[in-house]
Amino acid sequence: MPTRQHDAHRARSRGTAARQESLREHNLSLVLGHVLDADEPVSRADLAAATGLTRATVSSLVDLLVESRVLAEGEPVQTGSAGRPAVPLAPARGTLVGLGLEVNVDYLGVRAVDLTGDVLADVVVPGDHHASDPTAVLTVLAEHADRVVRDLEARKVDVVGASLALPGLVDPTADRLRLAPNLGWSGVDLSALRDLPPFDRLGLTVANEANLAAVAEWRARRRALPSFLYVSGEVGIGGALVHDNAVFGGVRGWSGELGHTTVEPDGPACACGARGCLEAYAGKDALMVAAGLDRLGPVEDLCARADDGDERALASFARGGWALGVALSSFVNLTDVAHVVLGGVYGPLAPYLHAHVTAELETRVLTAPRPDLVVEPSVAGTEAAMTGGAVEVLRGLAANPSSRVTA
Repeated sequence: MPTRQHDAHRARSRGTAARQESLREHNLSLVLGHVLDADEPVSRADLAAATGLTRATVSSLVDLLVESRVLAEGEPVQTGSAGRPAVPLAPARGTLVGLGLEVNVDYLGVRAVDLTGDVLADVVVPGDHHASDPTAVLTVLAEHADRVVRDLEARKVDVVGASLALPGLVDPTADRLRLAPNLGWSGVDLSALRDLPPFDRLGLTVANEANLAAVAEWRARRRALPSFLYVSGEVGIGGALVHDNAVFGGVRGWSGELGHTTVEPDGPACACGARGCLEAYAGKDALMVAAGLDRLGPVEDLCARADDGDERALASFARGGWALGVALSSFVNLTDVAHVVLGGVYGPLAPYLHAHVTAELETRVLTAPRPDLVVEPSVAGTEAAMTGGAVEVLRGLAANPSSRVTA
């Protein structure tokens, strides 16, 4: 998760109430954060014990959050032989959603996720956006998003905000997409997108696709994996290093461009203009074409060919897995990361790539063999960046609950 939300989460985890001008906002965030992060419903007494706030203060804050449809009360539960039954509190289901959007080379998507993690709307539109017109593509995406938002609002669901995932170097301070080689986009001004419905009402944040997918992975694992490398395999290959429950973005937020790691300096040409990049060997297009398949086809076709013993499909996996293992070995040697998650199309392809990847890790990682070095498929599901974008919007609500709480 990005730094702002991470800092709020760490402040809550210290369990102390603020004594400052922002007392109410801090304490609302403190209470809400504990409920959102809990693995099971909690009571007002649990919250008072966890936060250090008085029971009266907790009850007042909880009442506000329940009235505002942020939290929901369950049926009272008798926890002892005497005293009032405890009323369990949990995130409200189906009342507030974050909207996650994505532009990728072969699809557009819009996904609405509520506070419980349920998906209330999901639109994925296949298409070939390589060398496309950014204005046209983003306008179509906004139209899909507007239809989703209007449908949700008709169902009395409140859309908190929206976050857009893009497969490239995003500069949020300048409101620009600096470069997305596989889309063929560079220097795209994103400010005009904010003037289109529904973003003119909701607001919009923009982030790198792999970073948001890593947030979805972190959330899907219920924060049980605080540090890992997320590898986003699509037409391009992105990476996001999560350390101590936060995505490491680098100086400008551009870290993790794993797909443009050089595997062979004189290797095949890459869309970025260089040669021998990982994407040229292990990106979805590269794997499909090497197997003699349509690059726009589903990866399931590639798996089926391999299952049938097709030599070209098996050779494609061997070559792609070798290149991925070489790149990951360098990353492990540089960062000492111990857990690698293969996401995007690498999820279903992991059984076919795993042996080739681990063979390189065992050869090239200086500390190998490493029993703690784990390579496994993602659990965040498909198009995880959209889920991560929605999660980030809702984490923003946790950091600033007064924006939705009725006074």
